[in-house]
Amino acid sequence: MRKIVVASDSFKGSVSSVEIAECAEWAIHKVFPDCEVVKIPVGDGGEGTVDTLITAMGGEAVSCVVHDPLMRPVEATYGILGDNRTAVIEMATASGLTLVPVSERNPLRTTTYGTGELIKDAMDRGCRDFLIGIGGSATNDGGTGMLQALGFRFLDRDGNELELGGQILNQIYEIDCSRALSQLRETSFTIACDVTNPFYGEKGAAYVFARQKGADDAMVRLLDEGLRNFAEVIKRTGRIEIDDIPGAGAAGGLGGGFVAFLKAELKPGIRMVLDALRFDERIRGADLIITGEGKLDKQTCMGKTPCGVLQAGMRQGIPIIVMGGSVEEVEALNKSGFLAVLPLLPYPVSLEQAMDKDFTCRNIGRALEQQLRVIQYYMNH
Repeated sequence: MRKIVVASDSFKGSVSSVEIAECAEWAIHKVFPDCEVVKIPVGDGGEGTVDTLITAMGGEAVSCVVHDPLMRPVEATYGILGDNRTAVIEMATASGLTLVPVSERNPLRTTTYGTGELIKDAMDRGCRDFLIGIGGSATNDGGTGMLQALGFRFLDRDGNELELGGQILNQIYEIDCSRALSQLRETSFTIACDVTNPFYGEKGAAYVFARQKGADDAMVRLLDEGLRNFAEVIKRTGRIEIDDIPGAGAAGGLGGGFVAFLKAELKPGIRMVLDALRFDERIRGADLIITGEGKLDKQTCMGKTPCGVLQAGMRQGIPIIVMGGSVEEVEALNKSGFLAVLPLLPYPVSLEQAMDKDFTCRNIGRALEQQLRVIQYYMNH
């Protein structure tokens, strides 16, 4: 074999993407000493995306103090990639559910303002291209808070400026863009979005997601009516019709806010990451791709990292091996296109041992070496 690509997600709580790639490289060179090994840390656009892309593309982590969902100061971190132009943001670091104690969760009050502050900070540092993951939000404000931090103003029928949170959605009558930051005209936004929920309605942001953010039934109805009103105002004021855009309801309507006001593109998270990595270009000419994640099951084929890697490889006719610490649904994974599915545990162990970094690294090296020895045999006979 002349070229093998290793592109695995991390095994959360055990080994990183980089460590997996190093273990795989050891196994590959043991069997094919002259093989080129291309190591590409990848992820699905969720938690860990900032670290993944900084590791793969160079750059640095940047911290700044912004406001959390209840407008309390919080230190949040995002990434600026090696081109000094691209920012990678996980909105949950500023506007995430984990920042709000259960007793204080109330999507009428929570706001995405801090996410807007992260965008502003990155623009002040020269960034103009944004890759943003919007999973894990505490909010249902249609992105109004994020937009307010960027200079947009939302007014009621009397021309009064409205405050923050999902509670304002029903009151919005006009939108004042005159103070929106001028840098926004030079920016592009790509949003990692793995849900297809519309902005409002029974499958929309409020009815599907607001309860987990602290809403009761009355709040859900109020928030849904507010999102419906906001969508109508957006349409009436000359912007796009966001009612039926798949993913507009993501993160409490933040997806729709990004599309309507910042002309963002919504993409599956793994697709956003692979595009940023120029993955299709880097795997060209490979004889084999090795991917993996901690748990392989029926969810793996629904937008997870191995699924994205599989689709990219199949487009170029490259066979893909997937490995996992816990493996279910092997037959379904084979039918989806994986050449082989490799369980890593050699014998029954405790959860603690299964998660141990050294143990996992040894198992990755052992399992891959054995698989590659079989491939080598049939190549030589």
